[in-house]
Amino acid sequence: MDGGQGRAGLRERKKQRTRRAIATAALRLFAERGYEETTIADIAAAADVSPRTFFGYFPSKEDVVFAEVDDRLAEVSERLRRTPGESPMDTIRRSVVDVLEAIVTEHGEYGAVQIALILERPGLQARALQRMTHTQEAIEALLRELCPGIAEIDAVAASGIAVGGMQAVIAHCRRAAYDPDAMRAALDRAVDIVEHGLTSVDALSRPSP
Repeated sequence: MDGGQGRAGLRERKKQRTRRAIATAALRLFAERGYEETTIADIAAAADVSPRTFFGYFPSKEDVVFAEVDDRLAEVSERLRRTPGESPMDTIRRSVVDVLEAIVTEHGEYGAVQIALILERPGLQARALQRMTHTQEAIEALLRELCPGIAEIDAVAASGIAVGGMQAVIAHCRRAAYDPDAMRAALDRAVDIVEHGLTSVDALSRPSP
């Protein structure tokens, strides 16, 4: 790696640390003071950044609630890739587990707050639905790439089952304040259920070309 690449990598890691610091400070303040009572200036001060820096990372206070979700969903596109000799089902399972492992390690202390905010506010619910829809569409497109012969309805249903099932379990575990071990056990069980539900889609079980 040359010096330029090293500096670029360092800058990116610094940006990620700042983004996470802002998101964590925001969720902490939402838990302590309430969502409406917390201002962007409050969040910036708690994260030791300026309000201008806050807006460099997040367009609005609503967006900071989804910081972790957006980071993890971005990983879906990177991780849902076929490994030679691996069936699409194996790829899906591996990718889902990787992404979920990343999710459950983020904001564990404030996970219940995050879920409560989304469930209580229609504006946040709409944003959450939009993100889940985009994720489902991305996975559907990748399924078509992994399984060129997959039927249209099979691709739509399979992506919906995978995304919807995992989202429901994560929301339940965070709302109920599961500890990390209990959450991982719940997610493992959910992945098993999703996988068994998808075994009827023949294209997902055949080896990839």
